[in-house]
Amino acid sequence: MPCQKRQWEFRFRKGHPIMYRREEYVQTIYYRTMAGRGRNAAYGSISGKKKRKNRPACVLSFGPERTLRRTVLRALAMAVTTLLISAAILFAVRPLPVMVSAAPNQETGLSSTAVDIASMYREASETLLPAEEPVPTDPGVPVVILDPGHGGEDEGCTAGGILEKDINLSIANLVKIRLEALGFQVLMTRDTDTYLSKEDRVMFANQSGADLFVSIHQNSSEDPTISGLEVWYDEDGIRDSGRLARLLEQQTLLQTGAVKRELRGDAGFHVTGQTMMPACLTECGFLTNDAERTALTSVEYQERIADGITQGIDLYFHPKTMYLTFDDGPSPENTVRILDVLQARNIKATFFLVGENVRRYPDIVQRIVADGHTIGIHCDNHDYARLYASADSYLADFEAAHQTLLDLTGIDVKLFLFPGGSVNDFNAGVRDEIIREMTARGYIYYDWNASLEDAVESSDPAQLVANGVSTTLGRQKVIMLAHDVKSDTALCLDTLLDSLPEYRMLPLNEAVEPIRFH
Repeated sequence: MPCQKRQWEFRFRKGHPIMYRREEYVQTIYYRTMAGRGRNAAYGSISGKKKRKNRPACVLSFGPERTLRRTVLRALAMAVTTLLISAAILFAVRPLPVMVSAAPNQETGLSSTAVDIASMYREASETLLPAEEPVPTDPGVPVVILDPGHGGEDEGCTAGGILEKDINLSIANLVKIRLEALGFQVLMTRDTDTYLSKEDRVMFANQSGADLFVSIHQNSSEDPTISGLEVWYDEDGIRDSGRLARLLEQQTLLQTGAVKRELRGDAGFHVTGQTMMPACLTECGFLTNDAERTALTSVEYQERIADGITQGIDLYFHPKTMYLTFDDGPSPENTVRILDVLQARNIKATFFLVGENVRRYPDIVQRIVADGHTIGIHCDNHDYARLYASADSYLADFEAAHQTLLDLTGIDVKLFLFPGGSVNDFNAGVRDEIIREMTARGYIYYDWNASLEDAVESSDPAQLVANGVSTTLGRQKVIMLAHDVKSDTALCLDTLLDSLPEYRMLPLNEAVEPIRFH
């Protein structure tokens, strides 16, 4: 709305006086939105980054340069008085700088003079006024920052008489209650209808030493048919924001059944890019979509969103466990590609090897060991009929593979996985005898309870990912079967791992209790 003409005044914000003068030249402040991006400039690009086309912007347009100079001179004259009044205020929250602008530049919307003045005022404020004290927290208990977007005079997007700021705060309060019930410490950037700049939100989070930062928002679009969930983060290779974002998306979609729109790692928002801890921003839905707006204003739907966000945060700190295994290798192309993916993600897995392939590609086996993965034995030759002809034939085959690995790596391998699993049509007559003898010799066998189902003639990477995700069935402990001789398995591995953010990946070892078919 248009700004009104005012004389010099003191307004108290965050416990400190702010003086300002708004001239009659002040024009309308307006926000520009686009489909799926109904935010204002408080969450625009980080300073110094080029804005993408149609990024929401807040454009301020003010009067002539002489007004700016007069304003600056009067501001300096009032500085001493301002500081004396500030000292009497009990609250120790930093003031928000008032930015005065000359005639706007056609490209940026702000003059260079305005930017300089705002920068000077901000630096002076931070130098002369006390910083916030860190919020005390209990050591060893995860601290989560919840950031209800917008607030106060910053309403966020609006539609049908509904204000984004109110929905954000309502959902955040529901999440807070749930997280505290689970034992988390929760800090809110705001818990009332007050304005807080993006810089102050980030400063509060960083000073608190929090472990996670989640900013809660609603969306808007010029197209009223658009609906769904978006989650944004900044991929920097340091913080684990991507996993947090995937968990919030995954769990919120499970709880709400909302449309999955975007999961983006190039947010460029101040609150996702300048926080020191893993951070993401979730757009829960579109207020400009009539049906979704109705849902977002209902307590029942807000509780479902809160359940999803809460479960995503809980899984971030308390993940389930998956043991990723690869059979039948090594393979000169596929195993190497798989090792590269695992190395980039710092994930350790288990490789159940075939003796004759070990002898063909010893350098790959040596890399498997050097990279810290667990090696186990699958067999020496993958001929089921010969392998399971008798217990003695199985034991002879196993010993050949065992000796090959011992000679190459020096490792006395104790873990093994039956070709076809411990229960299959080929070993029915000899299974129990083999298990008794192998157990007596100190070997441990494993089966699996989830699979990519990639041991087929032809496969599709997308289908393999779907198989892997669906067969976990939400279990707390999973041994995932895959085959590193399959090219599609290597191609889909990155996507598979992204699709399972609720699991931490570990290698098998002799202390892990086996999963078995019987």
